[in-house]
Amino acid sequence: MRFEGIYTPVVTPYHDNHDINEEAFAAVIEDLISSGVHGLIIAGTTGEYYAQSLDERFALMALAKEIIGARLPLIVGTGAIRTEDSILFAREAKRLGADALLIATPPYAYPTGREIALHALAIDREANLPVMLYNYPGRMSVNMDEETLDRIGRSPNFCAIKESSGNPDRLHMLAREYPHIALSCGMDDQALEFFAWGARSWVCAGSNFAPEAHIALYKSCVVDGDFTKGRRIMSAMLPLMRVLEQGGKFVQCIKHGVTLRGIDCGPPRRPLQPLNKQDKRELAEVIRTMNRVIGQIEKEAK
Repeated sequence: MRFEGIYTPVVTPYHDNHDINEEAFAAVIEDLISSGVHGLIIAGTTGEYYAQSLDERFALMALAKEIIGARLPLIVGTGAIRTEDSILFAREAKRLGADALLIATPPYAYPTGREIALHALAIDREANLPVMLYNYPGRMSVNMDEETLDRIGRSPNFCAIKESSGNPDRLHMLAREYPHIALSCGMDDQALEFFAWGARSWVCAGSNFAPEAHIALYKSCVVDGDFTKGRRIMSAMLPLMRVLEQGGKFVQCIKHGVTLRGIDCGPPRRPLQPLNKQDKRELAEVIRTMNRVIGQIEKEAK
């Protein structure tokens, strides 16, 4: 499988009592499909998988597949502390007809590079699906190091890596030493650098509520090779990225951004708390300004 384009880790809308809002979930997916994103990820960090029961995760996989059908690739996250649980999610994803898996480092356990590889290979043996690895040491505390990457080479299913370390040296290392593992941007404020180093996909939470902006940057850099225009678009997006990353309110900002788009996503699940009024006003203003500037850039390019 070739990962190309914008892949959205879909939010999970909740009612005020924190039950899953299936109607809003379907509306988010339909909006993303009509907006032109290239693939959807269920049970990513942005979807709050860590706050959901096993049965809820199974139900969301099934509902997502039912809604999407064959219109877009469906990638399912297998994130869990125990390898046995990740295997359960992978088996169910396979049964439902998912197109690929997203495999992250097990959190909290602090595994070695060898142990991360054995975890990923165990999941791969059970599902035999294309895999995008997910390297996010900021949440998992460890990197998928060279030993991990060398060991997973035993299977051709490991075809991409969402790199979210924020370390330019790792970006360079991956591009030079592991060209058979496609780079996928997982650090939003470095999207321009990823595209310059050959990445052809971007897993971006902000595309839940601003798919047009993310698609515009991808198209400019990857499809058209116009990095001059890409720099202008990126410059317009950076204030939003700073707001999303500040103060540990990432998921809350993404969900409120979708609500501003007209689909009520409800609160995050605890322990996270909703944004306050000032945070909401700031986010709304940043989004308005970004959309206005990118709209002008696109208009000038015609």
